[in-house]
Amino acid sequence: MASKPPAGDPVQDAPQVGAPQHAAAGLPAIGHTLRVAQRQMGVRRTAQTLLKVNQKDGFDCPGCAWPEGDKRHVAEFCENGAKAVAEEATLRRVTPAFFADHPLADLASRSGYWLGQQGRITQPMLLERGDTPDGEARYEPVSWERAFGIIAEELHALDSPDEALFYTSGRTSNEAAFLLQLFAREFGTNNLPDCSNMCHESSGSALTETLGVGKGSVSLEDLHQADLIIVAGQNPGTNHPRMLSALEQAKASGAKIISVNPLPEAGLERFKNPQTARGLVKGAALNDLFLQIRIGGDQALFRMLNKLVLETPGAVDEAFVQEHTHGFEAFAEAARSADWAETLAATGLDRSGIERALEMILASRRTVVCWAMGLTQHKHAVATIREVVNLLLLRGAIGRPGAGVCPVRGHSNVQGDRTMGIFERPAPAFLDALEKEFGFAPPRRHGLDVVRSIRALRDGEAKVFFAMGGNFVAATPDTEVTEAAMRRARLTVQVSTKLNRSHAVTGARALILPTLGRTDKDVQAAGRQFVTVEDSMGMVHASRGNLTPASPHLLSEPAIVARMARAVLGDSSATPWEEFERDYAVIRDRISRVVPGFEDFNARIARPGGFTLPHAPRDERRFPTATGKANFTAAAVEYPRVPEGRLLLQTLRSHDQYNTTVYGLDDRYRGIRSGRRVVLVHPEDAAERGLADGAYADLVSEWRDGAERRAPGFRVVHYPTARGCAAAYYPETNVLVPLDSTADTSNTPASKSVVIRLEQSASA
Repeated sequence: MASKPPAGDPVQDAPQVGAPQHAAAGLPAIGHTLRVAQRQMGVRRTAQTLLKVNQKDGFDCPGCAWPEGDKRHVAEFCENGAKAVAEEATLRRVTPAFFADHPLADLASRSGYWLGQQGRITQPMLLERGDTPDGEARYEPVSWERAFGIIAEELHALDSPDEALFYTSGRTSNEAAFLLQLFAREFGTNNLPDCSNMCHESSGSALTETLGVGKGSVSLEDLHQADLIIVAGQNPGTNHPRMLSALEQAKASGAKIISVNPLPEAGLERFKNPQTARGLVKGAALNDLFLQIRIGGDQALFRMLNKLVLETPGAVDEAFVQEHTHGFEAFAEAARSADWAETLAATGLDRSGIERALEMILASRRTVVCWAMGLTQHKHAVATIREVVNLLLLRGAIGRPGAGVCPVRGHSNVQGDRTMGIFERPAPAFLDALEKEFGFAPPRRHGLDVVRSIRALRDGEAKVFFAMGGNFVAATPDTEVTEAAMRRARLTVQVSTKLNRSHAVTGARALILPTLGRTDKDVQAAGRQFVTVEDSMGMVHASRGNLTPASPHLLSEPAIVARMARAVLGDSSATPWEEFERDYAVIRDRISRVVPGFEDFNARIARPGGFTLPHAPRDERRFPTATGKANFTAAAVEYPRVPEGRLLLQTLRSHDQYNTTVYGLDDRYRGIRSGRRVVLVHPEDAAERGLADGAYADLVSEWRDGAERRAPGFRVVHYPTARGCAAAYYPETNVLVPLDSTADTSNTPASKSVVIRLEQSASA
């Protein structure tokens, strides 16, 4: 049973449930957006901020990484983007008086929603747990100088630089990310885990092997020109709402859309575009075919489609395959062995649906496949994405306008952070360039990703944890293991704008370093500054905040890294950290000489809208792989096997949520209101377990280690999911995801294929 929250923290385990909706956006989205924005920011500030979101002279939305076209609307934001902006530009403040009133134990008892609603943190804060009971331990104000001194003390006390971990979230700017990786490597470690390890690492692994570039190959214009768009394992209506406009435009130009998902999604059924009168009233149906696949069955689906393409005369682009690919024969042999019985068992689909998808693929010369976490967070995720690439290679749909791969990144600059060198396994060429530019020898041994970082903290092999943004504790798997691991650290540091769960689960010492947000003006010694970000399609553009910062005590992310570096490295560093803090153009000059594609960075970023990074497969049909060609692959087909009486659970977001940030307690499109502890189960699956709609159940995950992981007190919602499957929100269900349940090759947590049983519990 879920425990009751403290006073003032809304109950989240007694939701109201109605019928799911069949259309997204429209007037309800506008009304909800304005209510949330005005509640957080007030009327004047709402206009001041929202009219600058994603504009060429404004700031990049701190939410998703969906790109903007050259022509911008006056309101270039979605409902969830507006919520992200409102929470950052809020008038609410978390001052030292707040921390005096709320000891660590109280913060730890609060929900993530309550913590996030308290507002912007105004001063650096220090917690010394020592022998003090958590009920008495409190954060207290600390000067910036003392805060950096503490970091230096703890880092210098380590036996090895590899006992430190430097985590980065996807909202960090290019400039701050470049400085953080530079500092970490000058300190002596490649321990640079980041949120990519938990989301699109599988995409990067698969695409680097097959195409030679670990990013998507399409632009927004390609999406508009496509004949067919396959949206697999992705919910644009909630996670990337502005993508719906691109799909609508593609449909208007004649494109067909196939969605592949265990859950029906309102945004793909019908999109009511709030930018047009017709859209508000009628909307546009997007789906031409909905394949309601069983969780984890995507590799089997694409393998069968590949077999059918091979068997269809004239369907293979023979010239492309001959000139540009490697490994065709081994792939073809594996694909031709695909079996209908196994495919139908793995996917839960019927044969007619798969054959209809084949017809649409064969009718398309320009095909784009988009995907997100529904493909990347399984044991066989990398093999699944390779199979997607196989299909596009067969059709010659790489390096052709209107065609290609489109992994849709879920966080504003997660792709840019990786480009800037936030990676635990850096390429030798990147380290060579870093050494040449800065005159020190970067470490060459590989560092730790997210999962391995948690193990290192758990086992006492890592002692200092530094996070540039994000909410590591809530974002990661196996919650109880992760929290125990974090509490073993000597020092945890969080660079943050607002409170979250990670501030309540600390090492023996903990620092909160409050930073400027995307919406804030950034004025340094050389004058007003801007930062840059890279979107999901490789466009780099500037971001300029326009609001007075929430407190005069805030530092920018580049300033925090630069001052930390000076405190830790001292005179031993020849890097001009003070210049970097003073003028970010100096950082960009150095980036231009280290990172390919950023030559003449300052001049190119001055152009309205920024510039596009090179992509060899897209631009030249050149594939920088080990073979020098695009690689077909031939992995064995895998899919989750679920014991009798069990279900396969996927963790997912609600509509009132962005990653671990919970904006509210509703999931409007799925008919859920005023609560989050729900589990969506097919009515027949629920009936077989004797669980009526509205009953309460504990979710218990089963894993080969024999340990029982339990998430108690979830309201059962009868919902049209795929049979044998269930869905529930994270981070509440991260406790069910074993730390060692990860994707092969990428080591991404397998959060979309968790074997569970449901045990009836008392009602909330």
